[in-house]
Amino acid sequence: MLIPMADVPRWYAERKPKDSIAVQHGTDALTWEQLERRANARARAFAAKGVKPGDFVAIGLPNGNALFETSFAVWKCGATPTSLSWRLPRGEAAAVLEILKPSLVVGGEADWNAPNALPADFTPQGFSDEPFTAPVARYWKAMTSGGSTGRPKVILDHQPAVTDTAAEPPLGIPKGASLLNPGPLYHNAPFIVSHYALFAGGTLTGMVKFDAEETLRLIQAQRIQWVNFVPTMMHRIWALPETVRNAYDVSSLKMVFHMAAPMPPWLKEKWIEWLGPERVYELYGGTERQGRTIISGTEWLQHKGSVGKIDESCGLRILDPQGNDVAPGESGEIYFLPADGAGSTYHYLGAEPKRRADGWESLGDIGRLDADGYLYLGDRLADMILRGGANIYPAEVEAALMAHPDIRSCVVVGLPDPELGQRVHAIVEIDRAKDAQAVVDGMGAFLADRLSRYKHPESYELVNVMLRDDSGKVRRTLLRDERAAWMTDGRDFRIMPLRARSAAD
Repeated sequence: MLIPMADVPRWYAERKPKDSIAVQHGTDALTWEQLERRANARARAFAAKGVKPGDFVAIGLPNGNALFETSFAVWKCGATPTSLSWRLPRGEAAAVLEILKPSLVVGGEADWNAPNALPADFTPQGFSDEPFTAPVARYWKAMTSGGSTGRPKVILDHQPAVTDTAAEPPLGIPKGASLLNPGPLYHNAPFIVSHYALFAGGTLTGMVKFDAEETLRLIQAQRIQWVNFVPTMMHRIWALPETVRNAYDVSSLKMVFHMAAPMPPWLKEKWIEWLGPERVYELYGGTERQGRTIISGTEWLQHKGSVGKIDESCGLRILDPQGNDVAPGESGEIYFLPADGAGSTYHYLGAEPKRRADGWESLGDIGRLDADGYLYLGDRLADMILRGGANIYPAEVEAALMAHPDIRSCVVVGLPDPELGQRVHAIVEIDRAKDAQAVVDGMGAFLADRLSRYKHPESYELVNVMLRDDSGKVRRTLLRDERAAWMTDGRDFRIMPLRARSAAD
């Protein structure tokens, strides 16, 4: 049955036992009836603050039950939610809010200076929690992107705020599933899969912040059936001592998805060996939904390194710089076209799509197809390193570096070189218990069987912070440009000392 997303809490509150949990974070849990009543009260409070059908509401809240009370309240107002990091710096927040022009901001930092806002600890006092209805929102979500370039854009999903309670949930999520969300809800994948679980009447267990061992504990304790990771999380879990990793029962897992960042093949092989190929899946695609590929672990073992094949939802082409289709096995830029035509799945606020005259669109990624139609990714065009006329893909170098047991995280960028055009520079976090200099000195031998010599990093920069966030994202362009500017000032990067600094300082 097709119902408004706004009505989902009430739908299940009327059909499930009174004590059925809808969403929980730590010891804080909400039944379906509690979620419904709290969302109703919030919706009335938002309406009193001027929110109308068709408006946007920016949500700057950390992972927690309040975020879901707020998202359903926004839909109850007939408005569209935009989930933002509550820690966005003032300048970035201002740029997003200028594009979005929300009628209300819930949470966020005080220095965002939003003209109409409610604090993060807001609770609706004096508002009825009885059912509250409004017209269905035209767009069910409006997520942000563009952080890697510093030019934000908002992606309006053209799906209206309705859901079919009789349909099979997407991505293999079982109806009524126990689903774990370890990722930040201001990113698209965690936001959608968490709400998909609720739309399907499941129980959502959320993590306020990712922790590798706590993830395994929750999988065992809550009998988790479905979870979405990014490779960074999977690497941290795999880096746990084997005795710790094997101390937890993860047999309840029916499906582990990963997406949002390149997956090192060696790490994927380890997870397939651990869980079995039938339980490990990968998705490649953009928030824009122009197209996607999905691959199971079973298929991946036959096409190692692939991110899968397209389905009936889209078309896929690999084009050279002149716009011609390349042959199987040759690399080019990846273009998608949704089955319902260009612009059918989304539109931007604050940007224009990279769309050809015939409607095909690119996300800026490089890839190739094998003879069976399986897609293999390179890197984004903007990230590729051109060294002495040879193309080097940072993701390939990063995957080789991350195979080293003493490297916790890394980012590879290309820096200016007077002879070669660019040189390969690795920013790495090394296990603090290890001798960093000794690790770097041994990298040549370690990489010898993993990478061609011309792909080896020619300089290393050592930091003592994680370089990727819990969503697997990294601001590679900013890191590269900052270091290029430092080189202009005469600074060298050939084995810099450890120092406490953020990855984007």
